Amino acid sequence: MTSISAALVSGQLLSIQTGQVRPLMVGGRKLVSAIGKTTVTGPIEVRMLGLAGDEQADLSVHGGLSKAVYALPSEHLAWWQAQRQTRGATMFEETLAPGYLGENLSLQGLLEQDLFIGDRLDFGGVVLRVTQPREPCGKFNAVMGYALAAKDMVQSGRCGFYLAVEQVGLLQAGDTCRVLAGGRSTRVTEALQHKAWKHLR
Repeated sequence: MTSISAALVSGQLLSIQTGQVRPLMVGGRKLVSAIGKTTVTGPIEVRMLGLAGDEQADLSVHGGLSKAVYALPSEHLAWWQAQRQTRGATMFEETLAPGYLGENLSLQGLLEQDLFIGDRLDFGGVVLRVTQPREPCGKFNAVMGYALAAKDMVQSGRCGFYLAVEQVGLLQAGDTCRVLAGGRSTRVTEALQHKAWKHLR
């Protein structure tokens, strides 16, 4: 276990996205999902169950107190765009916009291998706690346009992470945060590998 009690690193909130539940075709089946998020401007209220105006279609796997907010390092978007093309999804040539992978918060400077379950992101007026990695699913494959997207997420560790809300308040793009150490026993990437078997069987 790493022994760190002070603030570790800092990160920046580049943009905030929310989404509404809408139809999504997955393997020939018509389902519903709120995976596609769009950027919002100005301050947005962060509540115990997530961002004001954000929806989740399946509360058994998204949302709730431990998965109120989903954050993704913005550094990953270029990699995911390249993967779509190299995996054969050549029809998708547009640049991936923040929120395309379902992320509420697009962060800079906070990567999965540097964060541990239990770490806190202290934005001053809002405090969020890292609870678990994002686990890929069939809907993610459908949105990304190729069947190996979930496998790529697990193998690369470019998954993002869920956050619980410990202190409600307002967030807006441009805010910075300090990472405050939790127990420091399990990295986000390690937690993803522990969960991955059930998705890749």
